[in-house]
Order: sequence, then structure tokens, then C-alpha cells
Amino acid sequence: MSKSNYIIPIFVPHLGCPHDCVFCNQREITGVTKDLSQEEVLAKINEYLSTIPKTATRIEVAFYGGSFTGIDPKYQLELLSVAKIFLDKGDITGIRLSTRPDYIDLEILDRLKEYGVGTIELGVQSLDDDVLTAAIRGHSRADVKKAVSLIKEYDFKLGLQVMPGLPNSTETSDLDTVTEVIKLNPDFVRIYPTLVIKNTQLAKLYKAGKYEPLSLAEAVAISAQLVENFKKAGIDIIRVGLQPSEGVNSTEVLAGPFHPSFRQLVESKLLLNKIEDEIREKTINKLELTVNSKDISNLRGQKNSNLEYLYNHYKLQEIIIKDDDTLARGKIKINVIY
Repeated sequence: MSKSNYIIPIFVPHLGCPHDCVFCNQREITGVTKDLSQEEVLAKINEYLSTIPKTATRIEVAFYGGSFTGIDPKYQLELLSVAKIFLDKGDITGIRLSTRPDYIDLEILDRLKEYGVGTIELGVQSLDDDVLTAAIRGHSRADVKKAVSLIKEYDFKLGLQVMPGLPNSTETSDLDTVTEVIKLNPDFVRIYPTLVIKNTQLAKLYKAGKYEPLSLAEAVAISAQLVENFKKAGIDIIRVGLQPSEGVNSTEVLAGPFHPSFRQLVESKLLLNKIEDEIREKTINKLELTVNSKDISNLRGQKNSNLEYLYNHYKLQEIIIKDDDTLARGKIKINVIY
């Protein structure tokens, strides 16, 4: 997110979701164990606004956690009405929320539009019905398509969240999900590789040896493919991997590919993939690699892992790294010296 764009996160209780998906323990992740009052929401927004620079170009209140449109409509309006006060005054520029595909209908969208909501994120997770069933999502691929169609009809900004590595998923099913998501043409996506959170059904399956999460290397590799496909389609990727700032940390994660710098690992993998596509099966002595200066750490990899891999795997004599800020982030010039 740009330094001029800010999110004020409001984590609501796990009241709106009738399903206990295998991977989910919202109380564990958000730390929310009781209803938020209007006064608490008001205080939280004011607290955040006091720290946000006056030069900010976009400030959004975001209702995260649970399934917002599934909670009692009266409580929805209590929360939304507080945010709308700030929207009407011009203190914030937007309101956004996350919910389930099967909790979208015309009545709900009318309500959200009336109270100033501009962006809706859907927890899609997968578009493979077998995977959705195994994850106990309680909705189908058809529900996703119907919800997306209605949201677009109302002209909301649309975000979709996907979760590679769910039970019954494969690399093929995860890539197929991305292909289907691209066809739905969301404004942005989030990629959250599946984690085993304590006190979930998935934790029980993992402990019983009935589920094996993606390793960190596997999750980075598949996420890099997903990112590459979304980028080629021109779809904005606003998050890759759960972050500590989203309420999850290593103490809640029992197993799975959690890393505080997961996106950097993915960006590093993408650059390494581009280099290998150029030099694979070639006998070379030196490489000259040029990237935007902000991408140099990604090029090197954490603890110089990319450079070490290239030196060892391709028996290189030298790797020369140059920076050129006319290059877009993620782009690389490769000069092979035989």
C-alpha cells in the first residue's frame, strides 16, 4: 500500500459466519472475544486519525474478521453508521469490509450502498468445489460467481481472497482457481497460503496426520506462480501471506508457511525464476543483473540465498549487480557472459 494510503482496521467478532471452516479461528487471529460498541469503534477511528498525516490521499475504515454481512443487520448498521459519520465529514475517503460469497444479496448490497461502503472483499479461498467441501466452507463455486456478478452490478470495488494449500487442493487446483479468479476480473486480490492455526479443525487433522501443510519453500513457489499470473492479467495484489499486523503471529500458528516477510520471499523467487528462465541449461561464467534499486534486496534473496544458489548451481565465477531506477519494480535486465 502506498505511503499516502491508510487503512483503519476494525476487527469484528466471529458472529457473522455460521460455518467453522477447517482453517479458521477468528477469535484466535483477531483477538476479539466480545461485541464492539459504537463508542469503541468511534474511539478507534479517532485514535488512528490522530496519527495519520494530513497529506494522506486515501483513508479507509475496514471491517475485518468474521463475515460482516452475516451479522445481525441492526448491528451492521450500528457499526457502519459510525464510519459513515467520518465519511460524510470527509475525514475518511472510504469504507470497506470482508464477507462470504453466500452472504451477498440485493437487500444486503442496498444496505451497504446506503451506508457508504465502497469496497467488498470476498473470502473465495478456492473455486474447486471438492476443496471447498473439504474446507467446510459452506458455499460453492456457483455462489462465488453469483456474488461477484451482483457486486459488479452495484459498482462496488471488488476484492477476492485465495488460499493455496487447503485440504484436497493440489498445485493444479490452486492454479485453476487463479485462472477462474482472473476471469471474474476483481479489482484486487489477496493470497493467503493456508496456515494451521491452533484450536481449529485443521489443527486436529494435522495432529492426526490427515493434513500436511505446504512447506515454506512450496508455499513461496506456488505463490510466485499465482503472483505472476495475476500480474500478467493486470490485477492488483495487495497482500501475499498473513502478516503480524493482521493479528496472527507465530504463537498462534501450529504449522504451515508462516513468515513475517513472506511477500519478500515471493518477490525474490520471482526474480530468481526470471534469471533461471534465461540461463537454464547454459554454460556461463558471469552474470550481470540490473534491477530497480528498491529490488536489490529481493534480487539477493534473504541472507543472499538467491546469489548463493546461482553461484553453486551454475558454477558462476562472478555476479555483477547494478541498479537502474528507470526499470519498473520486479523487472530485471540479464546480461549473460560466457
